[in-house]
Amino acid sequence: MYFDEVGRNMNKEALVGTVTPLPKGYSGTITVVKAQSHIEGNVALFSYDLDETETVFGQNMTARYHGTDTWMWRKGEWRIAAGQMFRYYEDPAAGEVDARLLPDYVGTYELSPGNTMVISREGKQLYRQRGDGPKTELIPEVGPVFFRKGVEGRTLFRRGQRGKVDGLIDRRNNEDIVWKKVG
Repeated sequence: MYFDEVGRNMNKEALVGTVTPLPKGYSGTITVVKAQSHIEGNVALFSYDLDETETVFGQNMTARYHGTDTWMWRKGEWRIAAGQMFRYYEDPAAGEVDARLLPDYVGTYELSPGNTMVISREGKQLYRQRGDGPKTELIPEVGPVFFRKGVEGRTLFRRGQRGKVDGLIDRRNNEDIVWKKVG
């Protein structure tokens, strides 16, 4: 059984079928780091990080992954029984925001009666605060799309038919939670 970073559940045949050469103009390396192992009887666990560097037509990209493999001692040798891989989340690059639009985003948003979030502004920075929770900076990505440092997902400000901001969307994994602007 092998579970990859995009959620596929594969057997050995399917996993081997995903292995293909890099396209023309691509090159790369993968380095195993932070390896740890633990053996208990006929089962061995191997946990490690992978640092990937990829060059695409002269442009360099990097990614970090974490893998865990389970090995079993069978018929006189160690054989892999299962593996799981995930990619470490990294924040997108911060973008620019048109400071003239920031006042439009400021206000109170409601998810349900009594469940509110306040968007406030300090200079060119926006902050969100749910109830009595901590105030968290919203970092601009592009247009009305913002993110929070170290948090997967986005906050999008939505404009209604008259062009006024009437809500915000909390988007995670392409699923939306819609908040209505109430003040």
